[in-house]
Amino acid sequence: MPLAAWPVSPAVVVLGGIQLLGLVAAALARLAQGTRYELACQWGCVAALGLVGGLVGYSIQFGPHAAATSAVTLLMMTMIAVIDVRQRC
Repeated sequence: MPLAAWPVSPAVVVLGGIQLLGLVAAALARLAQGTRYELACQWGCVAALGLVGGLVGYSIQFGPHAAATSAVTLLMMTMIAVIDVRQRC
C-alpha cells in the first residue's frame, strides 16, 4: 500500500510507536528488578518517561485525542513503574 493511501498521518504513527516504546521500557524496568540489568532499565524508563511526557504537550497540535492518548500512556508508564504487585507472605 503506498504511503499516500494511509488513512492515518505518519506523524501519528510515530507518536504511537514512541508510546509503545515507553510502555515496553516501563515493563522492562519492572521485570529487571533484582537483576544486573536493573539500573540500565531504570534509566531507560526515566528517559522514556521524559520523552512521552514531552509528547503530551507536542501532540496537542494533532488534536485532543492524540494528547489524551499520550497522557494516558504516561499515566500507565508511571503506574507500571511505581505500583508493586508482588505477593507478600
